[in-house]
Amino acid sequence: MPQKKDKKRKDKGNARSEPVGHFHPLTQVINDAVSIFAEMGFVVASGPEVETEHYNFDVLNIPDNHPARDMWDTFWLKPKSAKKLLRTHTSPVQARYMEKNKPPIRIISPGKTFRYEATDATHEAQFYQIEGLMIDKDITLAHLKGILEIFFSKFFGKKTDIRFRPSYFPFVEPGVEVDISCFKCSGKGGKCSLCKGNGFIEIMGAGMVHPYVLKQVGIDPNVYQGFAFGTGVDRLAMLKYEIDDIRLFYQGDLRLVNQF
Repeated sequence: MPQKKDKKRKDKGNARSEPVGHFHPLTQVINDAVSIFAEMGFVVASGPEVETEHYNFDVLNIPDNHPARDMWDTFWLKPKSAKKLLRTHTSPVQARYMEKNKPPIRIISPGKTFRYEATDATHEAQFYQIEGLMIDKDITLAHLKGILEIFFSKFFGKKTDIRFRPSYFPFVEPGVEVDISCFKCSGKGGKCSLCKGNGFIEIMGAGMVHPYVLKQVGIDPNVYQGFAFGTGVDRLAMLKYEIDDIRLFYQGDLRLVNQF
C-alpha cells in the first residue's frame, strides 16, 4: 500500500509567537520592596496564613478582653475551640521569627492577610501587607525614619520626606502614623489630585516594639530595642500606578494586568 506523502505545513517557517506572561502589579510591588530592603540588609521571613490566636493576638499585647481586637473583624476557623483563624496581619511572622532568632534582627514579612469586612474601592476581605522589624541595641525612631526615607525615595523614584504623627497600636510604644511627601506634586499641595492639596500622604503605621512583646518572645527589653512598621501592598500599588479601586487587583481582568 503506497504511503501518503506528508503535507507541507502552510505555516512552515512562520511559527506563531505566543504572548509572554509577566508579573501581576501586586507581585511586582512586593518584588521591588524586597529588593530595596535587601540593599539595606533586611531578609524575608514568612509564616502560615492559618494562624493561632496566640501569635495573631496574645503575644502581640492584644489579649482576649482588649478593645483593640474590635479593630479586626476576623475569619475564625471551626471549631472555635481550636483558636485558629486566617491571620489579620503579618505581625505574627515577626513574633515567630523573634522566638527562634537572637538579635540583631532585620526582617521584612510580605504576605496575604484576611479581614471579615465589606468590600469597597479601598477595602477588601483579602489583601497583602508588608511589615518590617529591626531589633538591636540602641535603636531609635531616627533609624526608622532614615530607612523609610531611603525606601520610599527609591520605590517612588523621587526624593521623599517623612512625617511622624502620634498614634496607637497595641504592639508598639510609642506608636506613629507615617506620612510621606506627595511624589506627584513634590509636597507642594495645591490642586494635586493625589494628596488633595495636603502635600503629604498617609502611608503606614509604625513604632517602637512594645517591651511586653519583646518579653513574650524571650528578648530582654532592657538590652534590646527596635522598631516595627507595616503597610498595605495594595495601597502602595494603588498610589504608584494611580489605580482607584482595590477590587481591580483581584478580578483577573487582563485589561488591567497587561498595563504593567
